[in-house]
Amino acid sequence: MLAYLIWSQPRTVVRALLCPRLASVSRPYSSARSVDDGLTPLTSVLIANRGELDAPHQHGPFTTTIYTEPDSQSQHALSSPSAVDIGEPSAYLDGDRIIEIAMREGCQSIHPGYGFLSENSTFARKCTEAGLSFIGPPWRAIEAMGNKSESKNIMEAAGVRCIPGYHGVNQEPEALRAEATKIGYPVLLKAVKGGGGKGMRIVDRDAEFFEQLTAAKSEARNAFGDDQMLVEKYITTPRHIEVQIFADKHGSCVALGERDCSVQRRHQKILEESPAPNLGPELRRELWDKARAAALAVRYEGAGTVEFIFDNDAQTFYFMEMNTRLQVEHAVTEMVTGQDLVHWQFLVAAGGKLPLTQEEVEARIAERGWAFEARIYAENPDKNFMPDSGQLVHLKTPDRSEHVRIDAGFVQGDEITSHYDPMIAKLIVRGPTRRAALQRMRAALAGYEIVGPKTNIEFLKRVCNSDDFIAGEVETGFIDKHRDELFPATTVSDEVLAQAAISVILEDMVARQTSQSLFGSVKPSRTLPSGAVVGLGTGLAPEREMSFVTSPTPTRDFIGTTSIESDDGSDAREKKATAVIVRQKSSDTFDIAINGEARFFSVKSRLDRPSETLTSFFPGHTRLDSRIIRVDSNVGNLVGGEGGWPHDGIPCPSTTMHIFQRGQHHVLDLAGPSWITKALAHPSHSFFSRAEDAPRPSHAPKRHQDGTSTGTPQCTSDAAVTPGRDAEVANKRRTTAKIIPCPMPCKILRVHVAAGEQVERGQALLIIESMKMETVVRSPQTGTVQRVWAVGG
Repeated sequence: MLAYLIWSQPRTVVRALLCPRLASVSRPYSSARSVDDGLTPLTSVLIANRGELDAPHQHGPFTTTIYTEPDSQSQHALSSPSAVDIGEPSAYLDGDRIIEIAMREGCQSIHPGYGFLSENSTFARKCTEAGLSFIGPPWRAIEAMGNKSESKNIMEAAGVRCIPGYHGVNQEPEALRAEATKIGYPVLLKAVKGGGGKGMRIVDRDAEFFEQLTAAKSEARNAFGDDQMLVEKYITTPRHIEVQIFADKHGSCVALGERDCSVQRRHQKILEESPAPNLGPELRRELWDKARAAALAVRYEGAGTVEFIFDNDAQTFYFMEMNTRLQVEHAVTEMVTGQDLVHWQFLVAAGGKLPLTQEEVEARIAERGWAFEARIYAENPDKNFMPDSGQLVHLKTPDRSEHVRIDAGFVQGDEITSHYDPMIAKLIVRGPTRRAALQRMRAALAGYEIVGPKTNIEFLKRVCNSDDFIAGEVETGFIDKHRDELFPATTVSDEVLAQAAISVILEDMVARQTSQSLFGSVKPSRTLPSGAVVGLGTGLAPEREMSFVTSPTPTRDFIGTTSIESDDGSDAREKKATAVIVRQKSSDTFDIAINGEARFFSVKSRLDRPSETLTSFFPGHTRLDSRIIRVDSNVGNLVGGEGGWPHDGIPCPSTTMHIFQRGQHHVLDLAGPSWITKALAHPSHSFFSRAEDAPRPSHAPKRHQDGTSTGTPQCTSDAAVTPGRDAEVANKRRTTAKIIPCPMPCKILRVHVAAGEQVERGQALLIIESMKMETVVRSPQTGTVQRVWAVGG
């Protein structure tokens, strides 16, 4: 399934040799003893997926990678000595073709990465039949444990507790509904061959059962080619705890500790840690023993993860499923054991023995302390974690060390596409205690800077600062339970506003010296200034006024669970501008007033352009250093009509400023001064704000090469006219208020409404799919559908 493919990823083997600029990511782990007896060395391997996958270069065979057309310039395609173009975006799932390429290229083995080919028993069997060594468990073990219904039967026979539920073959909707009633709501619908949070839905009451079943089946069918479902009792305060196991061909099996992966969104993990917090030694030992029993029950070989649901209330755990592959979060286990599990995979596949005994594993964990992993995603937490895409315009990572590790398949300038899962990197840290490791994670996140797609970095910082998270009081509903704390009102300090304004002036001074316009290559006669200059002459501006617009505070809405309206129907996403006046006293000294109030005097500032860092000395304050990245709109990104120009022919220049200060990322829009806004009769919050946040005018659906279409239904409503506003402006607001914008690049799966149909606030309008995740777009208001341009499929 493509949504998971970015972390079905291969960390390119021997990357340190193949791609020197990424060598710092390699990890020089060692094994405890010689395990070469009976080894059949693997001299060549094909990595059957995308992304990052590395093993210590001293053990690495010759590597061949594959890539699709969207990935032609990706790091995994560029860093291996042999890379094969396999064409369309979905080709990573074409097992037969991948085997054919491996044979043609003379590869001895195939590593399936972290994705769904790694849990595809048919693919594993065909590899074996073709004479290729499959770097993973035997296909029979994958078949037994990959089917969630069958795996539960095996576990129950082995004496392992399973969640009460229905795992039968009768898939009639009414039969499944009857089982749900028998179990008792809430229940969890789960794809039998699922993974990665796909094909899962929580059903709270009987009235929504069929709607959620349809959605879960559709997602499962698209992801796995199989829509068979199981129904389980949903534990209301669960923790997700999993055990990393490893087995060899000689009958040995070890548990490499457990991981707590409870902090999730969309049933997908975003923060993992090892060991699991607040878990007694007896329970921990029992978890390890049950996980090893699960592996031995199916004569397992290689890496696997046995997942359990832990009931916080009852202090009881239940077997959930076994993932027959190396998982994304295996890196956190590597940090607490000091072992390279990818190397272990190659070792076991070659017939070697496990490098450590169970006693040695436990001793290593006791010595090495605690570890956390944070997944860095291109997504917008304020819009229900909706995935984002785009170029990584600016990327700065924390300093790597033996305690701080970054696994990434992207560098600055790379593109995050809408074809695959939006994970950018994994940040992994270690410390002697949980508190020390968590502090190291907070410091590392503070050093992460990304400009381009929206990311979850600021959200992760808030999670790591939550009192309950610090105390280890976690559950899978952690985000919803702490929503007010994790989604606070947007605030920007006066110091941030002051530095933003000073940087504009210093940048413009340099631009005037080099005859460059603030807004790039726009025609001089159409260029709008970034601030109003009070005074005459071309030298220093005695006073300069600017307006900075902050992003709106998120509200619960109807795109997934986020809204574009407040409860009274007003525009809850309207942005607010802050007026800043700067008096320039000399080339490097400034007085600052904010919203008409004098705030700072004689602020000395200097701008280092190579590092894009502004250093300011505030009287009575500590020196402040801010990295300021300005992303200016170009003609193609302007809000309005054809070619990016409004229908009245007036340009809409806008500059988005990304300010990294004191470990926080602030985003401001540099709007035009108030006299320009009034003269052009455009409200600054819509006319000068970022193009991606503004409503689009009506347009026909766009047809894509794959035959799919994108577009939006258009709803009519009684949009209120703001008193005192120019009638023309109010009319434009009413027009754009009718449009329900598509929240992201996507494929339209199903349209649930037709022209002329009455809809209620919160009613489902259409189902969209992006990065293989389905999202329901709901009506933000009651009204009538005037026109529908989009069609399903």
